[in-house]
Amino acid sequence: MKLFGIVLAGGEGKRLMPLTELRAKPAVPFGAQYRLIDFALSNLINSGLRQIVVLTQYKSHSLDRHISQVWNTNGLLGSYIASVPAQQRLGKRWFQGSADAILQNLNLIHDERPDYIAVVGADHVYRMDFSQMLEAHIDSGAEATVAAIRQPISLAEQFGVIEVDPDDPTCIHRFREKPQDPAGLPDSPGEVLASMGNYIFTADALVDAIVTDGDEAQSKHDMGGDIIPAFVERGTAGVYDMVRNSVPGSSERDHSYWRDVGTIDSYFEAHQDLISVLPVFNLYNQEWPIFTQQVNLPPAKFTRDARGTLSTVIDSIVAAGSVISGAHIERSVLSAGGIVESGAHVNDAIVFEDARIKPGATIRRAILDKNVVVEAGASIGVDHEADVARGFAVTPSGIVLVQKHAVVRA
Repeated sequence: MKLFGIVLAGGEGKRLMPLTELRAKPAVPFGAQYRLIDFALSNLINSGLRQIVVLTQYKSHSLDRHISQVWNTNGLLGSYIASVPAQQRLGKRWFQGSADAILQNLNLIHDERPDYIAVVGADHVYRMDFSQMLEAHIDSGAEATVAAIRQPISLAEQFGVIEVDPDDPTCIHRFREKPQDPAGLPDSPGEVLASMGNYIFTADALVDAIVTDGDEAQSKHDMGGDIIPAFVERGTAGVYDMVRNSVPGSSERDHSYWRDVGTIDSYFEAHQDLISVLPVFNLYNQEWPIFTQQVNLPPAKFTRDARGTLSTVIDSIVAAGSVISGAHIERSVLSAGGIVESGAHVNDAIVFEDARIKPGATIRRAILDKNVVVEAGASIGVDHEADVARGFAVTPSGIVLVQKHAVVRA
């Protein structure tokens, strides 16, 4: 029995602008040292998959480089994780949708001849054992199985919602995209099953469905919008409820955690989940590790400043190579190589790699991209009108985004 992995990583990620202005969405940094794609690949590797392709397209250079540098497996054992860019094998066109991305790369499936195929998204934060989902898929006899997470019924309009057969809660009765009148679950009327964008298919059935969809002129060639509904229509689609998935080392608090970080607000909130005293998502579970690049940097350092003022760091994550000198940091995530100097205050912030925050600067509720320099006495997130005037994006909830290489002056 052979399971082949396909990671869909060609999305543009417009809702995460400006973080995706110069990089693909799966390459967006997360949690001080990771990139979003590390979560999907770690889950697949931890689940026992050893042959995985990552289909890329949009501004993929940093993503391709990350995969080649970090995810270099031992080819002598038949293992590989390969980044596959759009190759225009079916004509002079780019991917027209996630299903079309697979259609244009059917040669990868034909070469490996798997029995089953896991198709997963590249930009969600979660832990999941796909081997358990595969076992459920085989036992059910379904041709397609959709992984689903329970969400409050009030949030149904944000997701693709799965309605189950009342007589068989593992069978999909209807798949609805962002419904306004959702129906609750038979065993929990206040919840719905939301698609996680992760699927397992019987290989031959997926190939047939992809080829058929490719001939449909009216199709949007989307996995969730076109392929899964086709399986539902003929009664061969099953659902895998994440409450059934047991990941080693998980706690009751972070069991079945899943975040779609497709917007700035959800991206920001997912970071807050990391830094609570009892984290909602625990990065420190070494029984199911999240792998990433191990950089050659010294440990983080916390010192007094020249006047003897202590550094204070509260409810925060600080990555290797950072130096905090007489500054105050609270409810924040600082990536590798950051420098925060005397008298600076950083609150509710996400700071990317190699940022420098100089003496007396103030950062509130902001995301600073790579290599940002905040000059002495400057402030971000204090006066939103001033932030907008300097060209920074400000979300309706008040999160300020500072683009790569920006220099913020007082």
